[in-house]
Amino acid sequence: MFNAIHVTHEAVYKVGGIGTVLEGLVNARAYRDGVGRTVLVCPLFYPENTQRLGLAGIVEYSSLDQVYGGPYADAFRRVEQDFNVRIVYGRRPLEDEPSGRRTICEVLLIDLRGIHVHRVNALKGLLWEHFRIPSDRYQHIWEFEQYVQLAAPAAAALEALQLATADAPAVVFAHEFMGVPTALALQVLHRARYRTLFHAHETAPVRRLVEAHPGHDVMFYSALELARRGKLYLEQVFGPQDEYFKLPLVGATHRCDGVLAVGHHVVRELQFLSSDFDHADITLAYNGVPVAATTLAERRAARARLNRYFETLLGWQPDLLFTHVTRLALSKAMWRDFDVLLALDRRLVEQGRTAVLLVLSTELPRRPAHDILHMEEAWDWPLAHREGGPDLTGGEARYYQLVQAFNARARNIRAVYINQFGFDQARAGRRVPPDVEFLDLRRASDVEFGLSLYEPFGISPLEPLTYGGICVVSTSCGCAGFVRQVLGPRKSPNVLLVDYLNAVEPPRTIKDALALNATERREVERRLAPQVADQLLKRLPTDEAAQQKLLRSGYELASQMSWDVVAERFVWPAIRRACGRWRLIHVA
Repeated sequence: MFNAIHVTHEAVYKVGGIGTVLEGLVNARAYRDGVGRTVLVCPLFYPENTQRLGLAGIVEYSSLDQVYGGPYADAFRRVEQDFNVRIVYGRRPLEDEPSGRRTICEVLLIDLRGIHVHRVNALKGLLWEHFRIPSDRYQHIWEFEQYVQLAAPAAAALEALQLATADAPAVVFAHEFMGVPTALALQVLHRARYRTLFHAHETAPVRRLVEAHPGHDVMFYSALELARRGKLYLEQVFGPQDEYFKLPLVGATHRCDGVLAVGHHVVRELQFLSSDFDHADITLAYNGVPVAATTLAERRAARARLNRYFETLLGWQPDLLFTHVTRLALSKAMWRDFDVLLALDRRLVEQGRTAVLLVLSTELPRRPAHDILHMEEAWDWPLAHREGGPDLTGGEARYYQLVQAFNARARNIRAVYINQFGFDQARAGRRVPPDVEFLDLRRASDVEFGLSLYEPFGISPLEPLTYGGICVVSTSCGCAGFVRQVLGPRKSPNVLLVDYLNAVEPPRTIKDALALNATERREVERRLAPQVADQLLKRLPTDEAAQQKLLRSGYELASQMSWDVVAERFVWPAIRRACGRWRLIHVA
């Protein structure tokens, strides 16, 4: 048994996918059996928020609040004096809602305001000496600087927590570029007591390229494969990238004891990043997907509750419910949903069936209830939206234009856009029935869309799987690889994989691949849309027997992709190799 340290920006509040990963991994059976203490490390982001560790958190030490309890108080004070920082330490639960499991984690937050510059500079010197990370080049970028500043006091505070010895080292999970400086600092300062794993939830320099190029995924993955055959690397194909501050941090992770890549594309992307990764220990460690047994009666009840909402909102109840719950980002390629749905709409008109696409997506943190109620009363939100606060941000306004255009063209499908996370009365308005909860969207959904152009894994597109939904996923998503690995040559009626990458004539040279533009990509997307609509129509259930079959097959597939499976099959072997390899090197 060992202790685990997770360095992440989501130690207290879930703002993206890493928070979901932590909930699933920390509550996985193998993790719970093999890990003693779990510590979450993060900068203190909101000093003005006195609820330091969230609603259920318990603060044991906080010099900001004159709380000096717990066994580490004296050691924390010394760290604070040495670095001129403030420490918040306590405990909070991490709960995996589908499984109902709950694990109490320690949380270490560091308020970096006023940190001693000479201490930070000393750490930057070590990062340059050992890993060639040029901190002086990026220190004006706070997103970079704060995680470098975090590293030195965090390493000292973790030592104070007495998590590791040479005989029982702690394992440090560096979640994305944010966790890298602290992991590397521990590796340099206290090598014998820590093993480091870079948890690659994406390849940040690649995401930037895929999103920026008009050919997006259709261009990039064609270029990558041609480049790999020619033994070329990213900068040889796309030019210098060193102005991007995340590159040197991600590029240094080949020096960690191991790398966990959440999808097959991420493995290839890291290997493409530079020759430094040619001999790195990269483990394909997919994320897990939610698993929860449900019955057809429970699914029907959830659908009935949502239909009451649509009756109130629209004046009618749809025959089919489509959903897309996601961050609002270019990488989600949400226009592809409408390509498919316009083709499907014509078929539903012929059949006399209706549908609603319910989209939950926003660029902002959760809007307060009083703003939601005001918008609902003042301009009939979410049926109508207005640009500007408290309603549409710039990106939301651009997406809403797609919604309006679709609703003007479609006859039997209506898109409803809720620019908010969560689904109850406080978060989505008074028209939501009081007995509705967010999971009802997952239980009741017939189809969840996830046609992303860059998606390292994609947990959200598979969340309805365990409840019998159909998941429409692009092969640019890492989860498509997991599905294929589990199924082998078989196909699942619950997962429809859409391959934009191989729908274009294969380019013969890298130059040809780089020339793939928006026109050619859109031609591929439009050409595939009716094919996807036809396949989807064949899978949509028309009676209870068909729905029961989807419920059973979806749960069976999700069970083979659970966090229990992921922790046992992928994560644990990587940890054992990382620990064992270092011991062999150390003895030699």
